[in-house]
Amino acid sequence: MRELVEYIAKALVDNPEAVEVEEIEGKQTSVIELKVAKEDLGKIIGRQGRTARAMRTILNAASTKLNKRSVLEILE
Repeated sequence: MRELVEYIAKALVDNPEAVEVEEIEGKQTSVIELKVAKEDLGKIIGRQGRTARAMRTILNAASTKLNKRSVLEILE
């Protein structure tokens, strides 16, 4: 899941070197924290949160296939 979020984020931003993804594993749920450069934050969130919602939808679909639950947190 970590690699999936990292790949999508790096494709969206202007500064891909600043993308940091950290995965915190639990028994049933894993939390994926995404950090990007301050100027790229708007590109990750998108208009009215559409891009972030789409990333969460893709993540949920992929994690459902693995019988897990994943949560995407976008950090500033």
